[in-house]
Amino acid sequence: MTSPRLATLTEFTAQLPDIETVNEVIAGLDAVMNAFDIRFYVIVRHPAFSRDLIGQVLAGRWPDGWPERYLSRNYVLVDPIVRYMGRSQVGFNWADAILAYHSDPDYSRMQRMMLDAFKHGLEGGYAFPVHGRGGLVGNISLSGRAAELKTSELQAFDTLAKYAFWRLQELAGSDEGTPSYTDPHLTVREKQILAFLGEGLTSNEIASELELSRHTVDWHTGSLQEKLQAKNRHHTIAIAFRLGLIS
Repeated sequence: MTSPRLATLTEFTAQLPDIETVNEVIAGLDAVMNAFDIRFYVIVRHPAFSRDLIGQVLAGRWPDGWPERYLSRNYVLVDPIVRYMGRSQVGFNWADAILAYHSDPDYSRMQRMMLDAFKHGLEGGYAFPVHGRGGLVGNISLSGRAAELKTSELQAFDTLAKYAFWRLQELAGSDEGTPSYTDPHLTVREKQILAFLGEGLTSNEIASELELSRHTVDWHTGSLQEKLQAKNRHHTIAIAFRLGLIS
């Protein structure tokens, strides 16, 4: 028999494709986390989406001061959870990620980072990677004082992670959702610019890489937005990742 909390999770996952606003997605995620007594969670893009770590966050609730602490200590360089994302196709317990690096030269630094996280209220948890055609594109990470998930719940959260990540990506540029797409028939130049956009480069940086004027780059970016029916540059990148146009 399905538990009430698992039913809450699976029902919300099924509803996600039809939810039309970011706020509704976040409200649903909060309800799921509350059902599992999960105090903290965050949904983030892989660094390839942006050079701004804070700007990668799509949704979540994290301990006060922890994001700033994480950045100021450069924990991303030794974070065992982040490292393990690259080698795992499914959700995993944070403890498994830490054990996987017991012989790593940075293991002591990893332990110090996790102890610091514990002091901030992150007393263990799970991470669920989200992959696109080109590899890791994002993840959902969650933590609670007694966050213990059964196998069926792990599988359900793994599915939720993918649905929630892509739905938030689709809604990032508009509360109206994402329309149906046909083959956008991108030019070679548009594909080049789209690839750089996916790496987080600005118009000036792309212009320098391709030896073009910023005006030309912006013109092609506008053409990309029109072909992909995107509301803005961020929405263009989200749609392109979803369609497998960039990785």
